[in-house]
Amino acid sequence: MSSCAAAPDHPPRPVRFGILGCASIARKLARAMLLAPGVAVAAVGSRSEEKARLFAADTGLDAAAGATARLHGSYEALLDDPDVDIVYLPLPTSLHVQWATAAAARGKHLLLEKPTALCAADLDAILAACDAAGVQFMDSTMWMHHPRTAKMLEIVDDKDAIGDIKVINSVFSFRADEDFLQNDIRVKPDLDALGALGDIGWYCIRAILWAVDYELPKTVIALRDPVKNRAGVLLACGATLYWEDGKTATFSCSFLTNLTMDITLVGTNGTLHVTDFVIPYEEKSAEFSVASKSNFAKLHIGWDPLPSKHVVTTDLPQEALMVQELARLVKNIRDADGKPEGKWPAITRKTQVVLDAVKASIDKGSEPVEIAR
Repeated sequence: MSSCAAAPDHPPRPVRFGILGCASIARKLARAMLLAPGVAVAAVGSRSEEKARLFAADTGLDAAAGATARLHGSYEALLDDPDVDIVYLPLPTSLHVQWATAAAARGKHLLLEKPTALCAADLDAILAACDAAGVQFMDSTMWMHHPRTAKMLEIVDDKDAIGDIKVINSVFSFRADEDFLQNDIRVKPDLDALGALGDIGWYCIRAILWAVDYELPKTVIALRDPVKNRAGVLLACGATLYWEDGKTATFSCSFLTNLTMDITLVGTNGTLHVTDFVIPYEEKSAEFSVASKSNFAKLHIGWDPLPSKHVVTTDLPQEALMVQELARLVKNIRDADGKPEGKWPAITRKTQVVLDAVKASIDKGSEPVEIAR
């Protein structure tokens, strides 16, 4: 028998996630991790092992593909787990700096829920820890990873179809019930002090920046009379953003009005509309419309040409595509001596800087706030 027999094929080593905290959003991400190819959930950490066990049972992590996720009764134990490559951190925003920097210090790559921090200075501490440890950072803004987003960007970049973008409007709202308004962490000043601005205004700000290739505005002016609860946490607010070249964008976000997820981009040649940008109406199919070189029909009784509808399908939901992309970046670092991708932390920081400016304008009674370049 030849001594040169081929070595047995070993399946590629999966990229292994640890889920730090059992927040409700983590259930959606646990499902995404089960759907994403080349990914495994190695561990779940909570403040008690029993809570971690219940979460694992509820999400199917206790029996996924024959491999059971380890259960840790403390956050520290999960961070010390040598089998965890990436920590997904869905804890309240007030805990992000403590646990995100601790994860990075232990060499764990980081998927951080939004809003990523209470202010840019806190985010900078997290990003500095990631940079020092050479680990990948990504925030959990899922719609960025939907193939529809890439398709919309192709059209936004088509100067013939859209031209120069001049006006952007975005709205994200949902009607919260009384239990949410009294008890959810997003209305508690010691847990998620940014309220609606941090939770859903984040998406509007990100969409606006995405549409202008992340060029920061020059000035931000909050809309007057934001709605706050008794503890002073924002329940509804908005702002207008101004750029040096005359572009403007306005957004509003609210826990008090019907579920709405709109972006409208108005250019010199065309307009793009999407009405479900954060969570598509359907998981595997998403659409948007484009009106290009629009005019009135004869006698002003209609439009000519009519807007076009674009449908983009996907086999994997956007959160699984996000997990898959982060896993790809981490695998390149872990297995091929690659470097972290700097695009994602840069985008996060710009979103946080604009959010900070909106909050500052709100706190100053809607005075203009300049954004430092």
